[in-house]
Amino acid sequence: MKTHDDTVLFDIEGRTGVITLNRPKALNALTHPMVLRMAEALAAWEADPAVHQVLVRGAGERGLCAGGDIRAIHDDARAGTTASAEFWRDEYRLNARIARYPKPYVALMDGIVMGGGVGVSAHGGVRVVTERSRVAMPETGIGFVPDIGGTWLLGRAPGRLGTHLALTGAAVGAADALLCGLADHFVPAARLPELTAALAADPVHEVLPRYAATPAPGELADRRAWIDHCYAADTVEEIVERLLADGDPAAKEAAETVLAKSPTALKVTLAALHRAAALGSLEEVLVQEFRVSCNALASPDLVEGIRAQVVDKDRTPRWSPPALADVTGADVERHFAPLPGGDLVL
Repeated sequence: MKTHDDTVLFDIEGRTGVITLNRPKALNALTHPMVLRMAEALAAWEADPAVHQVLVRGAGERGLCAGGDIRAIHDDARAGTTASAEFWRDEYRLNARIARYPKPYVALMDGIVMGGGVGVSAHGGVRVVTERSRVAMPETGIGFVPDIGGTWLLGRAPGRLGTHLALTGAAVGAADALLCGLADHFVPAARLPELTAALAADPVHEVLPRYAATPAPGELADRRAWIDHCYAADTVEEIVERLLADGDPAAKEAAETVLAKSPTALKVTLAALHRAAALGSLEEVLVQEFRVSCNALASPDLVEGIRAQVVDKDRTPRWSPPALADVTGADVERHFAPLPGGDLVL
């Protein structure tokens, strides 16, 4: 079956239901109709005994999915309307469905996989990366906070790797995605068509061993010492101080990267990670993230960050407030406040 606008395609190939995100010119960025159609197909396939497993992939060769349509979020925030909240409500429900899906859910995380793209892949039961994979939660760079269960995923990474990725927004390759628990298997990109064809006939647990390989070494394993020490600090200011004092050039580079992000988003992100660690389930974290995301719509940094990175592309956001020291506890706490329209219900 196909959607009315073909932005996401659905097929049953043998024993496998195949979802293809089909906006290659937009790096397969998610729209609200795409999310709704995916949820509809997953519900139907869950009840269909002919579908034994599900595969999600992206059209084109550039990536699975670059995230949500942030231009639409920018316009919604400027207009003060509710389209973004409605999108997130359904997107987070989809993330929770994927995490609890009773049949094998196989995500081909080839190329760029960011933000909402992580949400439709990294919560799945079988996550495959390639040598082309670039996996990231880059939200602090647009004045936003990791969502789609991102604070749950990053909070469960070894040591403080998740905090490093959340604050810097850094993209990782295959080996580091495996290390951080964002993926399970490495398959060379050239073999993905063979893998997909094989899944039509056989269960994924039988197929994958024939294609899985060892990726090239990553970067994070050798940086664990300074990452775990520096990001264990209680505040963003102290994290930056430790990074600058460490002496490793990579730590200094991380500090400079952090300092370029939205000060408010950084502090809210660290608080969200700490709070997510105390919550007992993905669903509870998604409820928290829904509050944070909706409250962030009222922050000037979200509109400004998207303007600088995506609309005008001048790459010089003017954050408000401009410095970490100017962000108060009340500024952070506001993002966790109950929503007038009610919390996310899963």
